[in-house]
Amino acid sequence: MGLVKLRIRELAQQRGWNLKDVAAKADVPYSTITTYARSEGMATADITAVMKLAKAFEITIEELIEVVEE
Repeated sequence: MGLVKLRIRELAQQRGWNLKDVAAKADVPYSTITTYARSEGMATADITAVMKLAKAFEITIEELIEVVEE
C-alpha cells in the first residue's frame, strides 16, 4: 500500500495563508488540517476533506497529493 503526503504547507505558503486560513477556506476542522500537514506519509485520508482542500487551493486532487512511498 502506498503512502501519500498532502502538500498543504507548501501550497498555503505560496498563497500567504497559515493553517487556520486553510481550515477556514476549506471548511475542514483545524485539527484535521494540522494532522494532514504534519504527516510525512499517510495510508488513508478523508476524501471529503481532500476534495475540499483541493477546491480551496483551486487545484486538482492530483496536484494536492504527493506519493512518498509505493
